[in-house]
Amino acid sequence: MELLINLTVNGLATGMLIFLLASGLTLIFGLMSVLNFAHGGLFAWGAYSGVWFYTMSGSFIVGILGAIVTGIILGFVTEKLIITPVYGNHVQQILITLGFMLVLAEMLKVVWGPNQIAAKVPKYLSGSWEFGDVLIIKYRLFIIIVGFIVFGIFQYMLQKTKIGLIVRAGVMDKDMVQALGINIKRVFLYVFMVGAALAALSGALFAPYSGVIYAEMGFEFAILAFIVVVIGGMGSFPGSLFAAILVGLAGSYMAYYVPALSLAVNMILMAIVLIFRPQGLFSAKG
Repeated sequence: MELLINLTVNGLATGMLIFLLASGLTLIFGLMSVLNFAHGGLFAWGAYSGVWFYTMSGSFIVGILGAIVTGIILGFVTEKLIITPVYGNHVQQILITLGFMLVLAEMLKVVWGPNQIAAKVPKYLSGSWEFGDVLIIKYRLFIIIVGFIVFGIFQYMLQKTKIGLIVRAGVMDKDMVQALGINIKRVFLYVFMVGAALAALSGALFAPYSGVIYAEMGFEFAILAFIVVVIGGMGSFPGSLFAAILVGLAGSYMAYYVPALSLAVNMILMAIVLIFRPQGLFSAKG
């Protein structure tokens, strides 16, 4: 029983990290119809900047805030310089954002060097709680809590606030929203910046979880984020949460019981969902 609990907690923690990354992609990809493969680069920059701010200040909170600010700035630059010229053209979006992700990875090496960088868990989140034979690692539980908090905040904002209504209406008919006097381009810029901030937050939380960070990490996690968005349904926050937890748990259990399938299980899940429900688990048809 203790093994199942430990595997479940590990899977939930991994799933929440993927959700935080995929939630930003859900906003950018699902709501704005922008194929931003540079999202993984923003994740990596969040990890590096979070570790740097944490090291310089000695405060993990400052590290997280620094990573979020870095994500917002990079999101602004990415939307203005990279995405704006290719709105509505998915092929060009794929090509230019893939190229920009490579640029972001190389810029990390220029700023922080090509070698891996160690990342430490803050003292007040290190260690574990012991319940009989069950060990619950504090930092993993912290990640799970943060993931659910982020989900609750953004789900409320999208469903219950005016800005959420504007975003959803802009996705459905941006010309009508523009005719009502709302600058939909500015709204989408803010949405893109928020999505980038979520990617950076995920990277900042992942760094201590992994223990080491490296420049190419963004590409690996960008693939996982796209898988989660496809499984959950484009534009669906609940779908992204469910799919991320599913991917995290599947990876955790497969890595222990069937290691040979641990890398392929995510693709298998996505293939099954696409066969039986191409629009995703939580997305309406059309």
